Amino acid sequence: MYKVSIEDLENSGDKSLNITFDDYIEEINCVTPVQAAITLKSLGEFIEAKGHVSGVVKLECDLCLKEFDYSLDFDIDELYAKNSLLDEYGQELELKDGQFVTDLNGADEIDIYDLLYQSVILNLPNKKVCGINCNGDNFLKEENLSDPRLDVFKNIKVEPKNK
Repeated sequence: MYKVSIEDLENSGDKSLNITFDDYIEEINCVTPVQAAITLKSLGEFIEAKGHVSGVVKLECDLCLKEFDYSLDFDIDELYAKNSLLDEYGQELELKDGQFVTDLNGADEIDIYDLLYQSVILNLPNKKVCGINCNGDNFLKEENLSDPRLDVFKNIKVEPKNK
């Protein structure tokens, strides 16, 4: 449904296609549909995908565990190799900054849904915090989230060792 034929791209007048995406990504907790405008351009043995993504997803705060809305607003700049790169470069290849290329291995289409899923996941923050004033410790204390199975350890007395 969200796949673009490489043959259609090659047969277009300027060897480029403009793709719009306005839908929910099922594997991600989307508040609004993810919106993207992507331009695919054939560059000989490579295909360039450039565009912009926006939307709102629901995340869980790492400090207080409350859910919060997170706005997506980032650019996509991906490069696809039409044929296998492994044959050209042999067994080992050192990647340097800016050399990440998705190998299509001769596939005849590009999955836009998968491109957007991966891009959204990679653009989520490593540390998800609901706000600058998050009082994670207070929330955890107020909610009394202690595990009753650990109550047995409350009565343990530890004596210091004699030297």
